Formats: sequence, structure tokens, C-alpha cells
Amino acid sequence: MKEKKTFGHPLGMQRRAFRAAGIFLALATALFVAATAFAACASLGASPKPAEASFTLIETTDVHGDFFPYDFKTGKDKPTSLSQVSAIVKEKRAMGDVLLVDDGDILQGQPVIYYYNFMKTDVPNPVSQIYNYMGYDAIAVGNHDVETGHAVYDKVNKEFTGAKFMSANIVKKSDGKPWFQPYKIVKKDGLRIAILALTEPGFVKNFPSILYDGCEVEDMVVSAAKWMKVIQEKEKPDMVIGLFHSGVDYTYGGQKAETPSNENAAQLVAQKVDGFDLVLVGHDHQGWEGMGWDPVSKARVDILSPSGKTVPIWGGQNDLRKIPVLSVTATLGEDGDYDVAVSGELVDPTGVTPDPEFLSKFASYAEGAKEWLSTKIGSMKGTINSRDSMYGDSAFVDLIHDLQLAVTRDPANNLKPAQISFCAPLSANAVLPSRADGSVTVADMFTLYMYENWLYTMDLTGAQIKGFLEDSYGNWMAQMKGDQDHLIAFSFDADGKMVTDPRTNLPRSKTASYNYDSAQGINYTVDVTKSAGSRITITSLSDGTPFDPAKTYTVAINSYRAMGGGGLLERGAGISAADLLSMKYVTSATDRDLRYYLTAWFEKNASSPVSPTADGNWKVIPESLAAAGAKTDRALMYP
Repeated sequence: MKEKKTFGHPLGMQRRAFRAAGIFLALATALFVAATAFAACASLGASPKPAEASFTLIETTDVHGDFFPYDFKTGKDKPTSLSQVSAIVKEKRAMGDVLLVDDGDILQGQPVIYYYNFMKTDVPNPVSQIYNYMGYDAIAVGNHDVETGHAVYDKVNKEFTGAKFMSANIVKKSDGKPWFQPYKIVKKDGLRIAILALTEPGFVKNFPSILYDGCEVEDMVVSAAKWMKVIQEKEKPDMVIGLFHSGVDYTYGGQKAETPSNENAAQLVAQKVDGFDLVLVGHDHQGWEGMGWDPVSKARVDILSPSGKTVPIWGGQNDLRKIPVLSVTATLGEDGDYDVAVSGELVDPTGVTPDPEFLSKFASYAEGAKEWLSTKIGSMKGTINSRDSMYGDSAFVDLIHDLQLAVTRDPANNLKPAQISFCAPLSANAVLPSRADGSVTVADMFTLYMYENWLYTMDLTGAQIKGFLEDSYGNWMAQMKGDQDHLIAFSFDADGKMVTDPRTNLPRSKTASYNYDSAQGINYTVDVTKSAGSRITITSLSDGTPFDPAKTYTVAINSYRAMGGGGLLERGAGISAADLLSMKYVTSATDRDLRYYLTAWFEKNASSPVSPTADGNWKVIPESLAAAGAKTDRALMYP
């Protein structure tokens, strides 16, 4: 007997109904669980993680007051400025989410910001107003922001209505808590993004402690490890970005990976602290496109975290010459974590039409600064160029020497009169005055002296003075054996190939030109046929008095150098970092920045034109060899 088919039979229909009911029940249960989970997330203020999310990231760094397409020092147009970045940001925001961050050094540089930091302080600072307008998501503190002092950066921070200044490793001495916001969480295309900010700790060696009174600075790696743990446990973000005002090459200035409070520790943080998906850098002005730096091969390489994850490193160039514009895509993996992909380029804003609303909204800031800067304070016969300062005694640097000595010797300034002056050219390509009629204006003081350094006097022995100069010229000039050799000490890679500075496409020198310190007040020679450390012969003081290595002399010196900047006093003069930081050898100091006193000196001597000349108190020998090397290197450095 054949088995009866139940298809169409009431019994078969019943079985199918039970099966359908089971499926429906299972589906309903799953939907209920999902709905319950969604409701729970909603009640907690959270949202389901997107399977994929993307946004545009734009970083500015080392803006140095370049808000407008105008150079307030020279009175000429500038090819790049924040007004053009504003136009780029608006264009990108019209296409989707944009994460806009700044990596520090905003409050120092162009004269327009100096004016509103120190002269015209009864109005909101342009930095706060411009950054509020542009809608920054995060702003790291740079060392030159700290250099402006509490009165400036604390005021600006209060005026910010959106993003605030951030730095996890600038902490209060009283309780170790951060002075600024250490990190923040932002949301872009459904992603919760943690941004941790750090500031290079080397500024404590360069600036008077009054500028950061009540604060101290932690090592970047130590601080990053501490705060990464807090971020991961408390915030559980979808991705973590490091916003570090610090350079990439940790060997800069003779440092090592193990050097405590390494100034350029951005790459070290990526290599030693797990958890970063992307690191953004500044401070070194180099421009970085996803890779880091191998100091041995002197080549750009991929950087790996302790767990072996590639950490992209991106960073812009100073003065907005190039800015990273990145596409960031995050894809949710089966483990619940996001795989982050970063691509993009360093964009040159040259040629971008400035945001017209930006220019109109902030025009009054520009006009006010222009009026002040155009104030005539004196006049000068002829012109002086800092290029000459690269190869020997120059009128440009001698003018600064003369002014420093004069400021210390003016009783009105309450300084200890100095017999000797130390200084370097702070710009490698500056011309003074900038006007054909020879008039010297306030603007020219920013060409003569770029930074807000204070003037100090220090008591140093003759032996320490000689050691200081040995270190300076040892890193400044190469050892020459023939007239085909270089006078300037350039950097070479492991294969003996000259290293090119990506900022300028010109040869990179062993040390920056702002460390090319010479001396005034003594007569000496620099013998470049001799090895570093044995080149200097000091014959006498410039007034003919014998120079005594055992005698103590008063030296005029800027605050950056006096606090240990560049390492010349530590390496050359043999003074410990602790003694420099405690200002053990400092005998007096100005209460305003050096540029203020240089301006006052010109105003005091405005009755007749200044005629700067190189007084020849030092020279490079053999002179014929030095001249040949200088000719070769001029063609390389100033093609």
C-alpha cells in the first residue's frame, strides 16, 4: 500500500503551519533582541557602529601667524595663508564630514599676531576669532605658543568657543593634572574618534620659566602611554589619532631614542605606545606623507607600533606651504575593531583663491597691524643680508651684536653691562631694510629678529666662552683639506650622498643656521683645516685687553641659548642642563622680549642713519680656502 501523500490534506497543512509558526517565532525573537539592543544603545546615548565610515582630515601646523595672503614684514603678497585653507575646508565640507585640526605654533611669527598678543590687547585675539570661524575640531599647543606667556595663551584659550588648546603632557606642578585639555572625543560619519595632543618638552630648555609658571612638562612617550590607557578604558573609541607638536627625527640635535624628554619624539610615541591609528606631527616644518624616518639610512620608512601595526605619520610644512588633506576610511572587522586606511597628499594652497568671507570678516585685524608696522623708527645706509652670515663675519649679525651690547650697557634697562655678545642669524635669507628709501620701520625688526626671545646676561669663564665657540663652529663649518671641499657642514646619508631638505629642495646642513653663533667683543680666528673642537684661537678682547681663559666675563645672550637651546652651552661650555634650567649663570634679564629693546634702540638713534658694517673681529682661516668653500656653498644654498 502506497503511503498517502499529505500534500493538501488537513494534516499536512497543520504541519506546515507549525513549521511557519516556529520560523516566525524565531524571527520575532531575533527582531525583539535586536530592537532591545538598539533601544538600550539609544538610552545610553550610543549608536550602532557603522560597517564603514569615511571622512576628510585636514591638518594645519606651524601657522606662525600666517592668516592673510600678505607678508607683514615685507609688505608683499604671500602665496599661502590660512585664508586659502579656509576655502579648501569649505569645499571639502560641502562633500562630507571634515575633521579639521591644528598642530600648534599659531601665536608667534608674523607681526600681525605679535601686535595683538602684546600691543593691542584690549580686543579679542585674532587666533581665537579665526579658529572659531573656521570650526576647528582640535588645537594642539606648540612650543612657540607657550613662548608668548600665560597672559596671551590663557586669554586666547578662554576666547575659544569651540575647540580649546590641548596638551596632555603640560601639567600643573601642584597636582600633575594637565593645564590644558589632554584629549577629546569627536564624531565623524558615526565614528567616535579620540584625539590625544602632546607638546614637545624641549621648550623648558629654551624659554624663561615665567612663561609657563606653575607648569612642568612630561616626557611624550610616558604621557602618551598613561593617557592611551585612560582613553581605551574610559572612552572605548573607534580610532585614536595623535596630534603631536613634535618632530619625527629623534636624533635631531644629537639626541637618542632613550634621551629623556626627547624634543622630536612623535615617531617614538608611535613605535612605543600601542593604540594609535594615525599620528599627525608638526614642529620640524618638514612635511611628512605617511612614513617616518630612519636616522641610520637617513631615509623615509614605514613605522610600526609595538604590536606590529603600521602607523601612518602625516604632517604639514610651516607657514601653510603644504597641508595634509587626507581621506580616512574605517571598515568594521569581525572582531568588532575598525581597520583604518589613510590616503591623501600634501596640498600646496598656492593658487587657491582665499575665502572672501574670511578676508572681509577679519580685515580690521590686518589693517590695524599694517598701520602699526609702518611706523618709522629710524633709517639705514645701504642694505644688509643674512646670507653673508653663513660664511663669515657679517654686517647683519654684527648689528644684532652691537644692539645686544648697547642694551646691556644702557642703565635704563637695569642689566649687567656685557663685554661679549653671542648671537646667530635667525633667518638664512633676510634683507634689511625692506624699503628703497632706507627707512627702518617696526616691520623691519621682525626681519632682523624673528623670535620673541628675551635678552640675558651670563657670567662665563674664558674657557667656557672658547668651548661654546668650538661647539658652534664645529657643527657649523666642515673640515677643509682642499679648495674643492665644503665650508658649510652639510648632512650626508649612509652612502655619502648629500641629504636634501624637503622643505626647500636644497642641501640640509648639519645644524640649523640659527645655531651658527658667533661672538662680538673678542678677536679670534676659526681654522677650518683643523678638526672640530680645536679650531678657535682667541687673541684678545676687541679693545686690546688680553683674553684670559681663567677670567670671568659677562656675555649678552638670548634666552633661547641661555636656557640651553641648541645645546651649545651644555656641550661646548660644559654647563649641565640642570644648571642652565636653574639659570645658575644668568646675572640679569630683560622684562620684555629682545625685539622690543631693538625697536627702542633704533628710535633712540633715529636722528641719523645707522651704517651697519662687519667689523672683522673674527675670520675663517686659511682665508683663500674659506673663500673657495664659500663660493661653492653659496651656489648650493642660494641657487
